Amino acid sequence: FFSFSLAANVLEEDSMEQDIESPVTIHQPKLPKQAREDLPKNISKECAKRRIQRYVRKDGKCNVHHGNVRETYRYLTDIFTTLVDLKWRFNLLIFVMVYTVTWLFFGMIWWLIAYMRGDMDHIGDSTWTPCVSNLNGFVSAFLFSIETETTIGYGYRVITDKCPEGIILLLVQSVLGSIVNAFMVGCMFVKISQPKKRAETLVFSTNAVISMRDGKLCLMFRVGDLRNSHIVEASIRAKLIKSKQTKEGEFIPLNQTDINVGYYTGDDRLFLVSPLIISHEINQQSPFWEISKAQLPKEELEIVVILEGMVEATGMTCQARGSYITSEILWGYRFTPVLTLEDGFYEVDYNSFHETYETNTPVYSAKELAEMASRAELPLTWSVSSKLDQHAELEAEEEEKNQEDQNERNGDVANLESESKV
Repeated sequence: FFSFSLAANVLEEDSMEQDIESPVTIHQPKLPKQAREDLPKNISKECAKRRIQRYVRKDGKCNVHHGNVRETYRYLTDIFTTLVDLKWRFNLLIFVMVYTVTWLFFGMIWWLIAYMRGDMDHIGDSTWTPCVSNLNGFVSAFLFSIETETTIGYGYRVITDKCPEGIILLLVQSVLGSIVNAFMVGCMFVKISQPKKRAETLVFSTNAVISMRDGKLCLMFRVGDLRNSHIVEASIRAKLIKSKQTKEGEFIPLNQTDINVGYYTGDDRLFLVSPLIISHEINQQSPFWEISKAQLPKEELEIVVILEGMVEATGMTCQARGSYITSEILWGYRFTPVLTLEDGFYEVDYNSFHETYETNTPVYSAKELAEMASRAELPLTWSVSSKLDQHAELEAEEEEKNQEDQNERNGDVANLESESKV
């Protein structure tokens, strides 16, 4: 039983320390034969399958799927946004289908008008005035529908003034055709001009690091812009995604906690011309206050980073997202400098953008470092206070001695006066 529990604990710890993205490889500990036979066969498989699921992927896409949505009619109430959010292949399919259906629909009506008026029976009759000249079948009616809706106007098939129903249909098709053109072309234009592709040139460092900066333990990551056109009014924020349980016993999955990256000092507003290192000071308000180097691999957490700003060329708002899981947070590392001064300009070497180097960093948490610093100051405080107390005691003793000496002198003077009187 002891061997079985020990093996289970070892397997559980190994599974928690594995990289979240890569498949977990479990190394079986060397156990006695009896313990290996008693060990359940499915433990290693369960541990191998266990991994921390990302909330936001490295490419910035949210790893959340909406299921069991009953009120699907809400998508149709905002049909424009629904079409913009669709993939290109579906968008192009709908684009072609809408135009084809409208052309066929109005072409069928044009053919019915010509058929009901008897134009098909008087083809080639110069004394007969048809509704549409040179319309002799469904194909020609379909072509006339295309010419009317797209305002091509070849001049071969023309509506006459002896057909009031055709004039009304012409007005209806022209108005509806303009609405369809505006809607579909506007949808395609918005989809083409979306700033999603602009976000792909905003890069985040592969790893985040924890090291000392200005005597304080800090969590840092790097951001950069690959384009020469800048992001206007750029701002950055970070969220800690971690499940928690409240004091009342309520379990909150994927709880979001704000990570301060300079909100109160204005450091979260960036002038993103060259790569910048964003720093989060681990203090008492930080969610990493009690996390040490040994405890970090055991934490199931994810840091989501959001960079927002306006595209300089279009003025549209752009958002880029990145994330860091536990295995991507390096304790005791710093980022390699990428900015160098050349002849009259600064040059950024993006080959070193993701590179880090190791540095001397305490393995203790920020809370433990603060406690050790306070304990280091306490003996100095005690020594000063004890010296002050000793000085006060010496002064009191000296006063007592002076008082006794004064009393003795007063007594001797009194004795001399009494003797002189006698």
